[in-house]
Amino acid sequence: MKQHVSTRSPKQLERIDTLLGLDASNRSKRNRPLVIAEVLKDWIAEHGLKSGDRLPQERELIGLFGVSKGTVREALKVLDAQGIIKTRTGPGGGAFIAPVTESGALELLGNYFFFKGLTIGDIYELRIRLEPEAIASVAGRLSEPDFAQLESKMKVYDHPPTSIEEERQQRLAELEFHELLIGYCPNPLMTFACRFLISLLKNLTICRRIYDIPNPELREHGRSYQLRLMTALRKGNAAAARRIMDQHMRYAGHMMEVQEAFVARQFLKVQ
Repeated sequence: MKQHVSTRSPKQLERIDTLLGLDASNRSKRNRPLVIAEVLKDWIAEHGLKSGDRLPQERELIGLFGVSKGTVREALKVLDAQGIIKTRTGPGGGAFIAPVTESGALELLGNYFFFKGLTIGDIYELRIRLEPEAIASVAGRLSEPDFAQLESKMKVYDHPPTSIEEERQQRLAELEFHELLIGYCPNPLMTFACRFLISLLKNLTICRRIYDIPNPELREHGRSYQLRLMTALRKGNAAAARRIMDQHMRYAGHMMEVQEAFVARQFLKVQ
């Protein structure tokens, strides 16, 4: 665990004033903690702090940024609320860089969209744009153990389900196949974006209702696309992988929207 002892940078106040968009003589007291939080994030990145590393003590931060104790404390509260740091009290306490996990970030982003009224069409509009490109970038990058892991996931849905629960588990396993495959994409931003869309398909209420409805056609066609995709990836054929994934996403999106409409009609009948 790193513990950084820092001296005040002569450029820090200038950077703060620039962010505020105000002269030093007219700083906004209300915005100052937010600005210090942003500058502190830059400082963390510049110094290469990682999860578990400790920030300088409060008095050092006061000297580093040339602001009051109250401003530093409010700035740390901002970073704590953003999940960037965690504070500990008692001996050995202080502010530490918090672990930021993909699952945590996906959950927070999912919470933001929870009340946005997203539709399956919204999700697949982006999946169609992103996943074919992401998967094309994977061609030629997979090892035999990678293929074995993907094939193992496909075995979960290589047969008709015998119950509603197995139907649901198979549908989720199909999505997990995509999550796993996307993980080999060299672009971490594209990986995250694609996995976020998949997480929405796992967690949206309408999707969970859809997964309780038997749909052998979607399972069979989806697996067929995936088998063809695996062949293209084994050959390192990025163009074929892109084309197959585009077709797969368009077909799956259409079928999911049909089921979305069916579930909506059933809900209205109950009402």
